[in-house]
Amino acid sequence: MNYKILVIIFFFNSSFGIAQRGNYFPDQHTEWASKAPADVNIDSDKLKAAVTFAMENEYSGSRDLRIAILKGFESEPFHEILGPTKKRGGPAGMVLKNGFIVAEWGDTDRVDMTFSVTKSFLSTVAGLATDRGLIADSADKVDSYIWDGTFAGTHNAKITWEHLLQQNSNWSGELWGGKDWADRPPKEGGLDDWKYRELTEPGTVMEYNDVRVNVLAYSLTHVWRKPLPMVLKEQLMDKIGASTTWRWHGYEHAWTEIDGLQMKSVTGGGHSGAGMFINTKDMARFGLLFQNDGKWKDEQLISADWITKALRPSKPNANYGYMWWLNKKGSRHWEGLSENLYYAAGFGGNFIVVDKEHDMVVVTRWLEPSKIGAFMTKVQAALE
Repeated sequence: MNYKILVIIFFFNSSFGIAQRGNYFPDQHTEWASKAPADVNIDSDKLKAAVTFAMENEYSGSRDLRIAILKGFESEPFHEILGPTKKRGGPAGMVLKNGFIVAEWGDTDRVDMTFSVTKSFLSTVAGLATDRGLIADSADKVDSYIWDGTFAGTHNAKITWEHLLQQNSNWSGELWGGKDWADRPPKEGGLDDWKYRELTEPGTVMEYNDVRVNVLAYSLTHVWRKPLPMVLKEQLMDKIGASTTWRWHGYEHAWTEIDGLQMKSVTGGGHSGAGMFINTKDMARFGLLFQNDGKWKDEQLISADWITKALRPSKPNANYGYMWWLNKKGSRHWEGLSENLYYAAGFGGNFIVVDKEHDMVVVTRWLEPSKIGAFMTKVQAALE
């Protein structure tokens, strides 16, 4: 069995990035420090059982993600691969307690697609824009910022940043060749039913839709006036010590002109290829930032106020905030686990789970998606 519970002797000094309040923040150029599970009141055998479960329940789809994507979305009319893809590795993951590694499995340095986990990074870029005053308020209508026709018309003009972030905008239109009504259409009806449907009011119905997510990415690109991967790198990823290996892609033809320069507009997932390509350790760093309310060591990188707002349940779906899934009572509730858990989730079983109550971050890659609740229950059992 290819799992390991790591034990590394470490010293309490600044070289390991230990903040004054006792939480550990790994530096970029030193080995990420670990602790034995027993040293942080975790049952080693039960944690080992959780890791074994994750490794034995690999995502059942093809490791050739181009094949997995085409099969996974074969019911969508006009669906095609528009951006880069990459063959994936096997199951991998990490469990952090107070920032220290207490469990690690698989190849955590391997860069893989992460699909809709990208949405939580996209939401964070919106938060950074709000913190810096580029967006005055997430309740603002987007058409007061983006006036090129993307939000033209009686319906689209009502849409706010919050509607886009909560995926309840019901934005109607086409972007990069993708039609909003053709993305994850209902099982009932046909093309005309979907295309000429009656539009619900923004803020009333949550509908997972990558075209609308890409509209958010496009809009944020114009607000920042620079490519979003550059924003994320400069404002956040470099500051948390992320590696230089992650990439955030857009579709091959998704170019927009800003200030006389052609810029790529990235995607919020890998539904048609593209999105965030990242390793497990960088995902864990991102989760650790949120576990610590947006603060890394002594620097507040994203405001705690934004995180509070991002984790507020939306009215149409109590399990969804600003592109973070919430473990509230609802259709996606993990029974027996805290309602304060929240997580980023992506196709193929990619998850970043933040458990503030236990100062814990859990990252899993290529876990059969239906098994995430059972896996987290086993992790929880190791804490008891």
